Amino acid sequence: MCLGIPGRLVSRFEVHGQPMGKVDFGGVVKTICLAYVPEIEVGQHTIVHVGFAIAIVDEQSAKESLELFRQMGLLDEELGTEGA
Repeated sequence: MCLGIPGRLVSRFEVHGQPMGKVDFGGVVKTICLAYVPEIEVGQHTIVHVGFAIAIVDEQSAKESLELFRQMGLLDEELGTEGA
């Protein structure tokens, strides 16, 4: 389905000059490319689509969206954690 999933940036680093980060999606942490939002800071929330952070969002919006995805049963599917 490929939804944009909100998460919180927990660390930043570079890989071959590209800004990357670890993003926490309510307990599931994934490595994400930050090239589209290089100004994002650790602790801020972002929308992630197919491995790329595409927008910075406020914490409340991120939490509400994450909870909605959870209730709809879409979170595990989107994060690739089904059956994990």
